[in-house]
Amino acid sequence: MNTAATDPDGAGWYEIRLQGRLDERWAATFEGMTLTTGHGLTRLVGPVVDQAALHGLLLRMRDIGLPLVSVRQVEAAEPCPPRHPDTTPTGA
Repeated sequence: MNTAATDPDGAGWYEIRLQGRLDERWAATFEGMTLTTGHGLTRLVGPVVDQAALHGLLLRMRDIGLPLVSVRQVEAAEPCPPRHPDTTPTGA
């Protein structure tokens, strides 16, 4: 299996963190990505088909208006951390 780290076109799994909190209604906007929130952050993890798709995904996130914290390549089997209640206001 190719991961983003070994596939030259950028296909693979990514973890993207945003400052602020998106609620579950945003999950449909980022289909294929798992959305979790906690500690004032939103974390999206999932497959991305290539660099063009990654850039499109980042543009959609920019349009929401939450600051980008990090983007990193991850293994497909890397588990998502459990959800933690948070008092940060829901974004956008």
